Amino acid sequence: MIAEMDGSMVPVVETAEPAKKGEEPIDRRKTRKLGWREVRLCLVHPPGSVTPTFGATTGSVDEAGERLWECAIEAGAGIQTKIHGVGDGASWITNQFDLRFGPQAKYLIDFPHLCGYLSAAAKVVAGKDEAAWMDEKKSWLKDNRWPEVLEALRPHLENETVKDEDAPVRACYRYIANRPNFLDYKGALAAGLPIGSGEIESAHRYVIQVRLKIAGAWWKIENAAKMIALRVMRINGQWASYWRDLEEKAA
Repeated sequence: MIAEMDGSMVPVVETAEPAKKGEEPIDRRKTRKLGWREVRLCLVHPPGSVTPTFGATTGSVDEAGERLWECAIEAGAGIQTKIHGVGDGASWITNQFDLRFGPQAKYLIDFPHLCGYLSAAAKVVAGKDEAAWMDEKKSWLKDNRWPEVLEALRPHLENETVKDEDAPVRACYRYIANRPNFLDYKGALAAGLPIGSGEIESAHRYVIQVRLKIAGAWWKIENAAKMIALRVMRINGQWASYWRDLEEKAA
């Protein structure tokens, strides 16, 4: 099974509770606080399938991991099923893959995400030869020669006194060096498995953001959670059965 998980932000609003009976009325518009809440979206599907099973939550990372596990079960995963995870290097994602699937899962850092760090470093390391340098290092990564990429970066590491935001070579070096277990691009390519997480990134747009980020919309957190649940139900093909169950209960 191919499994992906990622987070994106939706606009939320908080206001004071309505005045209780006998209390002076409150103009709740003046207590409005605008902010953002992360929605964690996941998908699972067999290789070659174009109809993933989705899950989402506005809750904790543990809730997100539970949704991921439920999606895997609904997609047909069993105790012998291998899980190919792919996404960015956020620890909350990699930790949940390990917690939910253990040795069944093998996680891979999203290749374009890693190349973003590599590209920033290339501007410092290679200068005018940036494009050729990038092509070479990307081919090394796809051949699991990431230790050689680190060696190529090492002579150009910024001094520790340089701030992190001004040290792209150091940032790239650390990003690769801290994730050696998530860099088996050669194995994934040989097995015909994806090395990029564009599927989940696109899903954020058409599952969540197209509805919750409409112009001028700010959501109470509980209403955002309900709308997200409906969006996921619909994309999972459960829309008709949901309304049928409601009608049967009402009858």
